[in-house]
Amino acid sequence: MEFNPSDHPRASTMFLSKSQNDEVPFRNLHEKRKSLFINNHGTLRRKYSSCSTIFLDDNTVSQPNLKYTIKCVALAIYYHIKNRDTDGGMLLDIFDEKLHPLSKSDVPPDYDQQDPEQRQIYRFVRTLFSSAQLTAECAIVALVYLERLMTYAEIDVAPGNWKRIVLAAILLASKVWDDQAVWNVDYCQILKDITVEDMNELERQFLELLQFNINVPSSVYAKYYFDLRSLAESNNLSFPLEPLGRDKAQKLEAISRLCDDRYKDVRRAAKKRSASTDNLCGVRWVPAILS
Repeated sequence: MEFNPSDHPRASTMFLSKSQNDEVPFRNLHEKRKSLFINNHGTLRRKYSSCSTIFLDDNTVSQPNLKYTIKCVALAIYYHIKNRDTDGGMLLDIFDEKLHPLSKSDVPPDYDQQDPEQRQIYRFVRTLFSSAQLTAECAIVALVYLERLMTYAEIDVAPGNWKRIVLAAILLASKVWDDQAVWNVDYCQILKDITVEDMNELERQFLELLQFNINVPSSVYAKYYFDLRSLAESNNLSFPLEPLGRDKAQKLEAISRLCDDRYKDVRRAAKKRSASTDNLCGVRWVPAILS
């Protein structure tokens, strides 16, 4: 890959490439996904974009539909797991679910061999978003961070590590992008059997593997958004469409740069093995002002 898609807007997203490499016939894919992607309201008359008007889903690129965004992100994760490199990438203990289980239930002996179903991934992501009251933008940014982790650290998303990788990506994205604070201890209330210390270490190592690069340019965000729409269309998901506004997409980049600048404090703190970015003040509540 010439460029990292999570950094460069011209590089193709990894999840879309993997979904296009899938060899299962479309009609079988549709039947398999029917149980997950419910509430398909039938065939809609297609609207086409033009130079004067760009049509999106029921909101905009900077305010995507939460329900369908989570479904598409879950499907993207599914393709990452299903079409992963069989030779495997780097394996890190911090993401290993057997070494760091998310519940007290016994981890099956073949936990790292059985690919999760799409509905299982969707339920996991939906539970986090519903309980923490996260936004759709957070789901897209979490997917950007997930693919950035895969390229920076040369890690594959696999049956034995996908939950903890997704959790870490959502944790970081929620702190950077959402308006209301969601602390590590809050996630411990959602996942009852995980400790704050584990969450802190998961977050710290995830940040280090990203080389503390949390910046998401608006062009990269928009690319992931539209590629998720392409993934939805190829899987028979149709959305109501409305024209696109651009002011909030511009605000996304301003917020991202602001947070990236303030995370310099975390870079310095990492040298002292700071417990968590929960201790970083001022990251989330400073408004982005556009000239």
